Amino acid sequence: MDTIGFRISSLDQRPNKDLLERFKNIATPLLSDNMNRLQGAYANLKPLHKNGRLVGPALTVRTRAGDNLMVHKAIDLAQPGDVIVVDAGGETTQAIVGEIMMRLAQKKGINGFVIDGAIRDTDAFIESNFPCFAKGSTHRGPYKDGPGEINEPITIGNMIVNPGDIIIGDMDGVIAVPLQHAEHILNLAIEQEKREQLMFEQIELETIDRSWVDETLRKKGCVFV
Repeated sequence: MDTIGFRISSLDQRPNKDLLERFKNIATPLLSDNMNRLQGAYANLKPLHKNGRLVGPALTVRTRAGDNLMVHKAIDLAQPGDVIVVDAGGETTQAIVGEIMMRLAQKKGINGFVIDGAIRDTDAFIESNFPCFAKGSTHRGPYKDGPGEINEPITIGNMIVNPGDIIIGDMDGVIAVPLQHAEHILNLAIEQEKREQLMFEQIELETIDRSWVDETLRKKGCVFV
């Protein structure tokens, strides 16, 4: 029988490389819009690296606040290209990862961290530009006692993440695309991007139709004085 709260499961399903490659140039707002703006992490999960995007399958970790034993094990288990996504309860009193773990992850080819908690050695993340999204930073280090879980469903920043979901992070934040819907969501986002590009052109040419603003206000009962 599984020991709920202290167990390690395998990551049985990852997206293929071609699908991941197609996500590399799609902005998070486009993906969010096509999941009804509900499947994105709160804004308090911020990029703590210099710049750049994060894309890869989620290797999920749930840990007791302020403890990183299971995060160490996740680094050992990760495959190149994985993103380690940690539900640390949103607690920022102790850091969950720092420069040592960042260097271990880089050596293994891990694509980045998403930590619903704090990190430390922030300068090292900025200087190396290793993708890291977290709630904050602190000098106080973690404990290594457990318990925790690996490759079980988690929630970070009010966003549900299942093992193998596609994680996309950019300067607007982090989003998880459910693996079973990834192709469909990607295609919708691409179509929206095309529509927005057309709007940009119309703005430049001053031909964009803005009549919808007044129409919406009238339907909502707004009185024009």
